[in-house]
Amino acid sequence: MPDDEVTSEPDVNLVGELRARADSLERRLAEAEQDAKSRLILAELKVEAVRAGIVDLDGLKLLDLKEVSLTADGDLYNATQLIAQFRRAKPWLFGGSSSSSPSSPPPVQPPRQKLATEMTDVEYRAARAALLKNRP
Repeated sequence: MPDDEVTSEPDVNLVGELRARADSLERRLAEAEQDAKSRLILAELKVEAVRAGIVDLDGLKLLDLKEVSLTADGDLYNATQLIAQFRRAKPWLFGGSSSSSPSSPPPVQPPRQKLATEMTDVEYRAARAALLKNRP
């Protein structure tokens, strides 16, 4: 019987240590999740603020982030409305609308040579001389 008592004490100590470690890890996980969520919210707000034409992103520190919530997809639920209200409340933080746009630039076209009918006499003579010079 004394052997059972000796082996049960280390088990109790081990279980206590493991519980304490599990609690500590759960707290750290919750803190990491909260930190990731706040970073995601701030990044999404920065995108919306730039689209709205904010001059200085440090102005976002004035926002109350308690009103912002994430959807199941990780998008902000009411970011556009929040930035619009912020713009009305503090218009000096915003300039004109952002020059960046989601539209794509025109496709790149390779340079084409000028036709002889489009050239002046001087250009035609220079182009003809360059062609004849490169001829073998």
